[in-house]
Amino acid sequence: MIGSVEKYLRKRIRVEGAIHLTLIDPEEVSVASTSSLARELAESETAAIMVGGSTTNSTFHLDNVVRTIKREVQIPIILFPNNVTGISQHADAIWFMSLLNSVDPYFLVGAQILGAPLVKKYNLEPLPLGYIIVGEGGAAGIVGRAIPIPYTKPELAITHALAAQYLGMRFVYLEAGSGASQPVPPAMIRAARDALDIILIVGGGIRDSEQARTVVAAGADIVVTGNIIEKAGSEREFVNLVDAIRQSGATKSQRIARLQNCRNKALSTKPLT
Repeated sequence: MIGSVEKYLRKRIRVEGAIHLTLIDPEEVSVASTSSLARELAESETAAIMVGGSTTNSTFHLDNVVRTIKREVQIPIILFPNNVTGISQHADAIWFMSLLNSVDPYFLVGAQILGAPLVKKYNLEPLPLGYIIVGEGGAAGIVGRAIPIPYTKPELAITHALAAQYLGMRFVYLEAGSGASQPVPPAMIRAARDALDIILIVGGGIRDSEQARTVVAAGADIVVTGNIIEKAGSEREFVNLVDAIRQSGATKSQRIARLQNCRNKALSTKPLT
């Protein structure tokens, strides 16, 4: 069953063409700094805030960070857990994900089995996600024992992404890793978008507006960046990045509408046999 957070994300993608989500690593922020950061993020019109990191190990600190964000914003808070310690009862939803190119069964399904009772107990909305590490992979690839898909092998990204779709997952995430030297290549994004019928998320290595535009133009429905407000020290840079995604999303929507109109006209003029 699709819940309220997923409906919200789908509606914004449908209306805007593409949306931005911010990822906050609780290990990199203090509770004191989180309030102002959350307000800045909401004012930038990011669609939702993801909370989690590759090394999150203090549920107590995670709870405090999520509670603080919740007091300041009206947009959804979605957990992005690295393990069962990444689950907080104070969030709205959770990426219930399988790391599809991990060699460790724990990250394919083991952690999910352990975490499922908590998701139900806390009444978190599960968002089924196929998580795929590509390129450098970063800490997520190391911790998750993944074999990253080379940037030059988009066909391998397609096979993993299609497996996620056929297993019933409604989201696929191509992850270059936090701090990656470059984002997921446009050719890989485009190939995945052409093959999939589900929502495509892209993150890792996206640091500026131009890179964000390229990712959306290639076919991403959701673009994820870390809290570059704090790292770059520039709220304006972050706002420009979010604006670039929205502008590129609008262009994407117009292009899709034109293609649909052409298909409809072709069907309406096709002779009956």
